[in-house]
Amino acid sequence: MEHTHTGAAHEEHAHDSSTKSIWKTFWILLAITVFEVGLAFLYLEYDFMARWALNGIFVTLTIVKAFFIVAEFMHLRHEIRNLIMTILMPLLLFVWFIIAFLADGDSWKNMRKNLSPGTPAPTEHATKAPAHH
Repeated sequence: MEHTHTGAAHEEHAHDSSTKSIWKTFWILLAITVFEVGLAFLYLEYDFMARWALNGIFVTLTIVKAFFIVAEFMHLRHEIRNLIMTILMPLLLFVWFIIAFLADGDSWKNMRKNLSPGTPAPTEHATKAPAHH
């Protein structure tokens, strides 16, 4: 009987610890989100910083929130380093692909922006040397 009671107490303690960890993550995510929303409203009202800096802050805070979500709800915080790297490396490559495709699309847009419909594309004029007879 003692063994069963100890096992149940250990399971209950693990459950309490897990619940506390989830609530801690919830409050951290809520605080970051409230800060982001407040920053957005302040920017709309006072326009106090460059747009690119604000976007950088939002991207950074979103990555922080993603870290907390993955660490707690996908249980990566408790895994070994090799498993974490196995998951994070493809994720980093995916982010790099997104950045590369956005840069490529922007480049394509900039190359095509002067060509409105019906406008012929500029051509190179080849100059021929006069023929000598």
